[in-house]
Amino acid sequence: MWALKQVDPEIYEAIKGEMEREATKLELIASENFVSKAVLETAGCVMTNKYAEGYPKKRYYGGCEFVDIGEELARQRAKALFGCEHVNVQPHSGSQANMGVYFAVLKPGDTIFGLNLSHGGHLTHGHPINFSGKFFNVIQYVVDKKTEVIDFDELRKLAREHKPKMIIAGASAYPRIMEYEPFREICDEVGAYLVADIAHIAGLIIAGLHPSPVPVADFVTTTTHKTLRGPRGGMIMCKKKYAKELDREVMPGIQGGPLMHIIAAKAVALKQAMEPDFKEYQKQIVANAKAMAAALMEGGLELVSGGTDTHLILVKLFNKNLTGKVVEETLDKAGITVNKNTVPFDPQKPFITSGIRLGTPALTTRGMKEPEMRQIANWIVEIIDNIENEAIWERVRGEVGDLCKRFPLYEGLMD
Repeated sequence: MWALKQVDPEIYEAIKGEMEREATKLELIASENFVSKAVLETAGCVMTNKYAEGYPKKRYYGGCEFVDIGEELARQRAKALFGCEHVNVQPHSGSQANMGVYFAVLKPGDTIFGLNLSHGGHLTHGHPINFSGKFFNVIQYVVDKKTEVIDFDELRKLAREHKPKMIIAGASAYPRIMEYEPFREICDEVGAYLVADIAHIAGLIIAGLHPSPVPVADFVTTTTHKTLRGPRGGMIMCKKKYAKELDREVMPGIQGGPLMHIIAAKAVALKQAMEPDFKEYQKQIVANAKAMAAALMEGGLELVSGGTDTHLILVKLFNKNLTGKVVEETLDKAGITVNKNTVPFDPQKPFITSGIRLGTPALTTRGMKEPEMRQIANWIVEIIDNIENEAIWERVRGEVGDLCKRFPLYEGLMD
């Protein structure tokens, strides 16, 4: 990064600081991961220079012969991995992937169903402050108060009453298997489109560790980071009969020039997801989450739904009389990065919350396994139980630093 250091030392130092943070702290944010060096290189390549409005072989600009190769590879690899009929790899994010789908088949004012944000959903599933809540009439379904998993009987009752045009099956903080067949049955009964948002679990689906919605959903949206371990971006899969409408809505409907360097990086990540060791990596992500969850519960913490089936753990802090905000800030001082998160039936505001969300993809990428997960869980429990004890934070911070040195990240990257 010699050129950057000369041209803009302030940005160089900010990047260096971020590299140091990632290398010396434990990244437990469930939606984050560390890309491979190959993906990192591709995301910063010369394809960032190229405008390529349109699609391969059908561009509005000349000189697209090489970026066409990158996009076509991304499309074919995604189709092979997920078994989908059609794919669009141009969305800049998961939010825009969802927007592309909604605008392709809905009209403003149409009724849609999405999982309530505090019960594990996402902003783009109909939250009032999001475009999805502003353009559409939203009915939010919830989890059962006792089991904290989706109540399909209640969902069916709501669907019969409100006759939605679309039901969104997906989440950003739901630790259990998402069952797609009941969603499909309800959609068929009321004549609704089924959209599956698999942003968090795409890698698990590729590895066969979570059911795939591709056979039953009309549309499947995802991010390309998180468990997929690619660059930050989005992707949409759909039945062939929707391909033309969808592509037209993504471009020129909601986007102009696609980010060709990021699309090329998506192609690299998808190629890496085809390797045999990707499945073993995903198995380890889940094994790590289960080991951490068990250790947290042994330490007296309560988990939403009593555990996890995936990469994600949601901790309820009611029995500790603490907020997610306080716990997030305190754990950060000890070198453990998590995010505060609302939990089902949360009385706190979204910037305070009664829970924290944990995930294992990033630490699994570093090579950590079950023993490390149990150790980290013990640190989390110790800090929560001694939330005002600065000496404990400092001791754990030192131990975290020693652990990070055993599992180095991106050595030599800033040279």
